[in-house]
Amino acid sequence: MINLPRSYGKMLVYVGLVLYAIVTLIPFLWALSASFKPLSEIVSGENTFLPKNFTLDNYKQIFFQEPLFLRWLFNSVVIAVSVTVLNLLFNSMAGYALARLHFRGKHFLFVLILAVLAVPAQISLIPTFLILKLFGWLNSYQGTIVPSMVNATFIFMMRQFFVNFPKELEEAAALDGLTPFRIFWHIVLPLAKPALAAQAVFVFMGSWNNFLLPMTILFDPEMFTLPLGLNSFKGQYISYWNYIMAASMVFTLPALIIYAFFNRYFIQGVTFTGGKG
Repeated sequence: MINLPRSYGKMLVYVGLVLYAIVTLIPFLWALSASFKPLSEIVSGENTFLPKNFTLDNYKQIFFQEPLFLRWLFNSVVIAVSVTVLNLLFNSMAGYALARLHFRGKHFLFVLILAVLAVPAQISLIPTFLILKLFGWLNSYQGTIVPSMVNATFIFMMRQFFVNFPKELEEAAALDGLTPFRIFWHIVLPLAKPALAAQAVFVFMGSWNNFLLPMTILFDPEMFTLPLGLNSFKGQYISYWNYIMAASMVFTLPALIIYAFFNRYFIQGVTFTGGKG
């Protein structure tokens, strides 16, 4: 076996990562380029990466000619932000209770949450539909938000974070007369920013890209989210790839902004949540 110097080994790792990044970025860059091409150029079969006939008509079409695009964007923002905020609150509360509080059935509840992690989301789709139909929540904001407002994965993640949280801070706050809820709200939660940031990125991305649940319970085009709206650009005989690419770039922008905003906390959060069980 050939033993390479450490500097060469590190160089090979960096070269591999750069090549992987390039391969990963090529589809995104192609989609970005295609969003500035007319449809005829996209379907012509020519292997041109940069647009020959640069145009902004695709963006003008989706923003000013497509009457429902801004409504789809609004729906996606409302649902994704609501789901993210509710998950940050409820998953953190559940994780803290499992890590710190003592109550009957705590171990069983934790095992049940772990069992939920093994159940594919598709299995719960039909029961979710039937429950929402019973409540009269089909084709509504609450129908898309409420089923997604807690997540077993992130309850477990927050529980792992709080298990490693220093008890001394909570004990000092208790001596000052703070109740368990005030300790959680005023002491623990503000210091959990790394874990909350990691959770926010994953939850927002999952809700923003969610297609299956909205497709199942939303029927009115005015209630569509952006993933459903993008699907409407596909016709029986022709797909308007120029509009799909332009709308996809708009669809990608909020996710990039969220990641850029939480990036400084993100790595810390992923690292801090893997401690002892």
